[in-house]
Amino acid sequence: MGLINYTICFFNFGMNFKNEYMPILGQIFSWLSIKRMSEIELFMKYPIDTQNETLLKLIKKAEETEWGKKYGYASLDRVEDFKEKIPVQDYETIKPYIIRLRQGEQNLLWPSEIKWFAKSSGTTSDKSKFIPVSKEALEDCHFRGGKDILALYFSHFPESKLLKGKCLSLGGSHQINNFSNESYYGDLSAVLIQNLPFWAEMKRTPNLEITLMEEWDDKIEQMAKASIKENVTYIAGVPSWTLVLIKYILEITGAKHLQDVWPQLELFAHGGVSFVPYREQFKRLIPGNSMNYMETYNASEGFFGLQDDPDRDDMLLMLDYGIYYEFMPLSEVGKDHPKLLSLDEVQTGENYALVISTNAGLWRYVIGDTVIVTHRYPFKIKITGRIKHFINAFGEELIIDNAENALKMACDKTGAQVREYTAGPIFMDKDVKGGHEWLFEFEKKPNNIEYFVEVLDNALKSLNSDYEAKRYKNMTLDFPVIRILNDGTFYTWLKERGKLGGQHKVPRLSNNRTYIEQLLKINNTKK
Repeated sequence: MGLINYTICFFNFGMNFKNEYMPILGQIFSWLSIKRMSEIELFMKYPIDTQNETLLKLIKKAEETEWGKKYGYASLDRVEDFKEKIPVQDYETIKPYIIRLRQGEQNLLWPSEIKWFAKSSGTTSDKSKFIPVSKEALEDCHFRGGKDILALYFSHFPESKLLKGKCLSLGGSHQINNFSNESYYGDLSAVLIQNLPFWAEMKRTPNLEITLMEEWDDKIEQMAKASIKENVTYIAGVPSWTLVLIKYILEITGAKHLQDVWPQLELFAHGGVSFVPYREQFKRLIPGNSMNYMETYNASEGFFGLQDDPDRDDMLLMLDYGIYYEFMPLSEVGKDHPKLLSLDEVQTGENYALVISTNAGLWRYVIGDTVIVTHRYPFKIKITGRIKHFINAFGEELIIDNAENALKMACDKTGAQVREYTAGPIFMDKDVKGGHEWLFEFEKKPNNIEYFVEVLDNALKSLNSDYEAKRYKNMTLDFPVIRILNDGTFYTWLKERGKLGGQHKVPRLSNNRTYIEQLLKINNTKK
């Protein structure tokens, strides 16, 4: 999320450099935005052509790499040839190449120099992943995504005063570290910071020393104290951690609402987790109609999507960032030779695992996210979860999207607000039926917890026919078990694992009881 702030700082600095230059710079910015919107409209109109051209350019550029020679890229003239000859990859299969790149070897997966790696803790594995970041990935993907946020935002809000103030980002906490003298790693935000010009710092808050602090509790305190003195017009971050910062700011200032601290605040660009459970909390802390929200799909592997319409809850798939997209039906996940679909083959309403080929040398790489295509021509998507984050202990195939939407229904009907949650299976035993156990921390508890559970259960039935079938007469799945945890239990769980802040998040669903048992142990210890 940090890159958005740093990109916007470029324009902020320029717009505030000298008052006499404001009209000229404003005209330049307006012209660039109009030009970029024309390019976006072009790929929206010709998405398949744009994607095919992107893939063939990637293949051509990489044909002299070790990977390109291995798979005969010089002879691949058609998209169909690529799909037929190139195997699907995950991190473990490309890890040997990553290790060699970290040691300073070049021209392995991508021809331009790879010396930067985004460290990704992910949510499907406890092991760190080191994602290669090329110059092209920085400039043509990540930085372009930040600029497109501005272009799309101003196309909807041309009278915006966003560039008059400063931007506050709640990014990662890992600074750049050395693998060797030839390669470096850190959180994506740290990598992006390292590659931006020094003057981009002049119109953001807080300074780098605070932004990249390792100790989370101290970092929140320092961020709050530094930023409350500024005119913040824009925030970017993960909703859960941004809420922690906002609440601390309100606590130390005594303000009731965030507008009392920053009267010109107008945009929160969010990503990393679903905004559904957090929306009502943000509305309560930032009331009124002056605040706008924009979802982004920005990962270590690339910048994939932007919410281009404030009246819709999906994102435009960005097709000209040097990324070729393929989609794996969930029925194909885990197969040795899964069938992948191109953009023109996907269907709306279907769940797919996202597969990418990129201008950093990731080829047919399964990133672990699942998405649903919500619209064709233009192509729009919603993130539905992670390949390994689901509950299917009894054939119910419950995914995160089901859980988020069902919880929204339960909260709407009971007045509840969920702070954090996770769920997992209750396995059958001789005296116990199978079921699901949900652990919650509530920002605002439901008036009637039994009714909350009933609404949640019925909502899941309405959203998932497999869940409904397994719940029929409690024959396979029993009524859900709900446990309300002590405040701070999830925070303690994350802290014990060194996962406070940044892109770290609570796993929402799991097909085993590992997270459930760990959290219950912490909760019982706190009593």
